Amino acid sequence: MRDHLRPPPHTGPDPRPDVWTGRATNRAQWVFAVAGAACLALGVQLAVSSNWTSGIVPLLMSVVGCVAAGLLMLFGTLAFVNVAVRIDDDALEVRCGHMGLPRRRILLTHVVGAEFVPRVTPRQWGGWGYRWRPEQGTAVVVRRGEGLVLRLGDGRTFTITVDDAESGVRFIRERLHLPASGAATGA
Repeated sequence: MRDHLRPPPHTGPDPRPDVWTGRATNRAQWVFAVAGAACLALGVQLAVSSNWTSGIVPLLMSVVGCVAAGLLMLFGTLAFVNVAVRIDDDALEVRCGHMGLPRRRILLTHVVGAEFVPRVTPRQWGGWGYRWRPEQGTAVVVRRGEGLVLRLGDGRTFTITVDDAESGVRFIRERLHLPASGAATGA
């Protein structure tokens, strides 16, 4: 008797998924991470087995320089080996590297537009990583290729290089009830 109150069984895929996820990876960054590990190892080697007769100051400067350069290269590159993007009904969240840091969360209520860009290069942004340029906005660039650009309500933009960026843009536009755009921009 109560069967008519139950919803019909779900027979197919959900036409509107609740979450969109995307990733991008740059394997070339591993080369820089290895170079950083080599600098770090050189600094440790100098500290442990050096018998320099020229004094402690040159030895200390060499050790500190190698260790600092190694740590900067190692952690600076590992933070941007990959990027993970997660978009749900409320926000877009970007996590960089294996530890998810740096992280950025943008509420979709602050987004006024989303665009697909077929080609984003590190050269446009001054290198890999988390970038800011006054004339372009902010970006997370881990590799060259496609990306998505968010236009925020305060006039700023946020660009992310991510695989399948076009479907991410569609997902955001559906959430914001924005019209689909056929033209791609070349940010």
